[in-house]
Amino acid sequence: MATFEFKLPDLGEGVVEGEIVKWLVKPGDQVVEDQPLAELMTDKATVSVPAPRKGKVLKTHGQEGEMAKVHQILVTLDVEGEGTQQSPTPPHAAPGAGSDQAIARTAPGAAEPAASEDNRAWEHPRTTPPPAKVLATPVTRRMAREHGLDLAGIPGSGPQGRVTKVDVLAAINGSGAVATQSFTTHAPAPLPPLTSSAEDERIPLKGLRKKIAEKMVRSKHSAPHFTFVEEMDATELVKLRKRLNDSLAAAGETTKISFLPFLCKALVASLRQYPALNANFDEARQEHVIRKQFNFGIAAATDDGLTVAVVKDVDRLSLRQLASEIARLGSAAREKRLKMDELTGGTFTITSLGQMGGLFATPIINHPEVGILGVHKMRKRPVVKDDQIVIREMMYLSLSFDHRVIDGSVGAEFTYSVIRQLENPELLFLEMT
Repeated sequence: MATFEFKLPDLGEGVVEGEIVKWLVKPGDQVVEDQPLAELMTDKATVSVPAPRKGKVLKTHGQEGEMAKVHQILVTLDVEGEGTQQSPTPPHAAPGAGSDQAIARTAPGAAEPAASEDNRAWEHPRTTPPPAKVLATPVTRRMAREHGLDLAGIPGSGPQGRVTKVDVLAAINGSGAVATQSFTTHAPAPLPPLTSSAEDERIPLKGLRKKIAEKMVRSKHSAPHFTFVEEMDATELVKLRKRLNDSLAAAGETTKISFLPFLCKALVASLRQYPALNANFDEARQEHVIRKQFNFGIAAATDDGLTVAVVKDVDRLSLRQLASEIARLGSAAREKRLKMDELTGGTFTITSLGQMGGLFATPIINHPEVGILGVHKMRKRPVVKDDQIVIREMMYLSLSFDHRVIDGSVGAEFTYSVIRQLENPELLFLEMT
């Protein structure tokens, strides 16, 4: 019998583990290449992990509800006619380095990403056990590092001895540790549980909702947000969209273009003028990483919570191609069929509730990006144009930025650039291929 040990591959930037939500196979099952093996939930979304090759499942490693770590064995397969093998070790991983290493990936033309804390541990000898041997989320690790604490010395109260944020907060308050980085803010002391009556309903924060909560807290904790709101006249954009959709319908095509593809094209044009916004912020190295690809996250509401799928190479897609890709990713998100690379690599995010979008909002940045666009409800309103009161299609745009690297004036100029593109939609054709 020849066996193949399939190790959990890289789950994306900064993600070192995922919760096993559901096993889709069991020992004895025959699987084919790309067949889903398990559903894993990270702090980004729930994803299906596909089989790297065909074979017979000999063993699944880990129970539902437990955490699976990147680069640890997930499934052992019987593959006929071959010797015992392991799934390839990623090029940046040192042998035996442990599963907590996050292997960074660099987009073509992009700046080299930062090595993870565990990767750097292999560059310098150390006498204390590496953090990879301690169960903890990336947020918890960062909190401990900022306060100069060694996770190995903190008792974990979570499942399998996991060190939680509450444990780190308790250690901070008990030891009087002082933050070691200039950008750190001290976390408050843990609060006592609330009392409740028999009529109250308690709903545990778990699953994707818990991951969303952790990510939002991380973003607000690390990035000082500022939001700029302005209204725009969408009348000409509405007319253009109607003409294009009427033309598609007359040609017998079922594709219908929403406003999102137009927003994407307007963002590409404006980000070319303000490249500092098409970027990520590397917390480990405190570096502003300007990306050369235009990969936009599109927030989609699902039954489990908000999921951000990433449309890759937006600048290379036509309006019709963008419409099809956005629709495909939205369906995949709702049906939990998104692949790992469809959840990572974002450089900017758009969030919209369509006709429920309200007047305006203060969207939270999708970490580690530095900007996000919130799109709101379009309303017909009387406005003054050329000294005449006319009825126009008006809406607000809300943009939030990371104030560490984006100044207020730059954020405002960028917003007006986006509005200029959308109010004069013929300019968008310069960004269409």
